[in-house]
Amino acid sequence: MDATTDSSHAASCCSPGRARGAGAPRTTAAPSAAEASPRTAHHDDVVLVGGAFQMGDQFGEGYPSDGETPVHEVELSAFRIDSTAVTNSMFAAFAEATGYRTEAERYATSAVFHLLVKANDDDVLGAAAGAPWWLNVRGADWAHPAGPLSDWTQVPDHPAVHVSWNDAVAYCAWAERRLPTEAEWEYAARGGLAARRYAWGDDLTPDGEHRANIWQGTFPTLNTQDDGFLGTAPVRSFPPNGYGLYETAGNVWEWCNDWFLPKYYRSSPRQNPRGPSIGAGRVMRGGSYLCHESYCSRYRVAARTSNTPDSSSGNCGFRTVALETRAIHRP
Repeated sequence: MDATTDSSHAASCCSPGRARGAGAPRTTAAPSAAEASPRTAHHDDVVLVGGAFQMGDQFGEGYPSDGETPVHEVELSAFRIDSTAVTNSMFAAFAEATGYRTEAERYATSAVFHLLVKANDDDVLGAAAGAPWWLNVRGADWAHPAGPLSDWTQVPDHPAVHVSWNDAVAYCAWAERRLPTEAEWEYAARGGLAARRYAWGDDLTPDGEHRANIWQGTFPTLNTQDDGFLGTAPVRSFPPNGYGLYETAGNVWEWCNDWFLPKYYRSSPRQNPRGPSIGAGRVMRGGSYLCHESYCSRYRVAARTSNTPDSSSGNCGFRTVALETRAIHRP
C-alpha cells in the first residue's frame, strides 16, 4: 500500500457512511434492563487480559491522516473481552427480547457489497459516491445481510452486520456489557505480540496459510477466495491469536467506544485512555473481508478508521467487554 494515497478515498472500501440527507429514521427507544433480562450467557466465551503495551504503527505503513502514530506506551487495567464478534444468533436474541429495531431497519436501507447483493432490481437504489462497489439496498439489515432475499438464519454463526455504533451500544445496554476502548481492542488483538504487523506476526500468510478473511485477487471485481470466503466467514474460522481471540483481522470491522481524532495519539494518557471528547466519527478496528494490500491494508493490527455513529454496512460488526473485572491472570 502507498501510504501517501488519499485515505478518504481508501476509507470508502472500509464502510460507507450513512448518506447525508437520507432523512431521519423512525425513532425507537434503547432497551433497558427493566425491559428484558440480559442474556449474559451468550458472553461466556471471554478472555481476561490487561497490562502494558506499545500502541500504534511500528512500521510507518498507515495513512498519515489515520493517525496511527506516534507509537506510545499504554497501560490498561484488567478487562474481559469476547473471543469473537457478536454473531447473528446473539443479536437475534437481543432483537427478540427487546423489540429493538436497528437504524438500518428504520432508515429501511443499508450498504451491501455489489457481489453479495440478494435483492430484486427495484430494491437496489444506487451506488455510494466514489465507491460504486457499495450499493444502497432497500431491506438490507442485520436480519437480511445481503438484502431482502437473504436471511440471518442461513448464517447464524457469522458476525452480525448492518449494525451501527448506536445499535451496538443499545445491544450492550441490554447485555450489561460495553464496547471496548480503542486501546483495549488493540491490546487484545495483538495477543501478546509486541511490535508486530499482524495479530500473528509480520508475514501475512505464514507458510502459505491464510490467517484472516480478506480480499484476494483484483479489488473490487474479482475475489479468488483463496481464504475460502467472498463475504463474511463464521466466527472461529481462522486460528485465534495468543490471547484466544478470533478474527481480530479481516472478516468484519468492529466498533470501538472512542471518538476518532487522528491527532489523539500525540496527547493520549498513558493509563486507560478513553479517546478524545470529540471526533469525526467513532473508531472502527480490524479490517474486513474487503481489505486488500493494493487498496486498503487496514487488517494490520495498528490500523484504524472511523464512521458516523448512525452508519451501517455489510462488513461492520462489534464485540463487547464485561462491565467489571475483579482479577487478572495474564501480565
